[in-house]
Amino acid sequence: MKTVLITGGSRGIGAAAVEQFAARGDRVFFLYEKEHEKAQQVAEKTGATAICCDVADGEAVRAAYEQIGQIDILVCNAGIGGVGLMSQTSEEVWDRLFDVNVKGMYHCINGAMPGFLRKHKGCIITVSSMWGQVGASCEVAYSATKGAVIAMTKALAKELGPSGIRVNCVAPGVVLTDMCNGVDPQILEDMAGETPVGRNGVGADIAQAMLYLADAEFVTGQVLPVNGGYVI
Repeated sequence: MKTVLITGGSRGIGAAAVEQFAARGDRVFFLYEKEHEKAQQVAEKTGATAICCDVADGEAVRAAYEQIGQIDILVCNAGIGGVGLMSQTSEEVWDRLFDVNVKGMYHCINGAMPGFLRKHKGCIITVSSMWGQVGASCEVAYSATKGAVIAMTKALAKELGPSGIRVNCVAPGVVLTDMCNGVDPQILEDMAGETPVGRNGVGADIAQAMLYLADAEFVTGQVLPVNGGYVI
């Protein structure tokens, strides 16, 4: 049994990851920011421990690690989206996207690092997006943050590999979570039609890829696209 920390675990991809890691017998903790009721439901369903924490707040992350202690696997899943023209994206929106999607990873990875280095072993899984690989019009800020996630993953894999720590990334395509709630259903249908497997993803699709990366001892520094073939 391993101890797993998953950020952004109250819904969507994060909740699916909590469910699948718990189902295989791991001791799972997850962080969430606002969705108290959903977090409680996930905790009751899976037996995982929910901790309210904004990953953009370094002090809050440090306090969370004091409750959790040493972990074996860190899944940096917490993230927010944003749609709009670059020229109409306020500095506040830009900063918040980077604070959560990039600085949040910084805080959570640094929190896990002392334990990983003591054991000379650890696994970090980050979550980017296919838009971090190829960019998306009207999602420049979001794409930029997810591109940063990929760069951090590759750099950290090189930096931490000699210390026995693996770092990999999943890059989801269109996944039917709350982040898609504001998207025109016709657009989602069209994107499914353009995807070789003929559908959009669900949280479990991404969680399965995370389980693979958690166990793949000879894999590090890789970006695993999980997009049904939408981006090849």
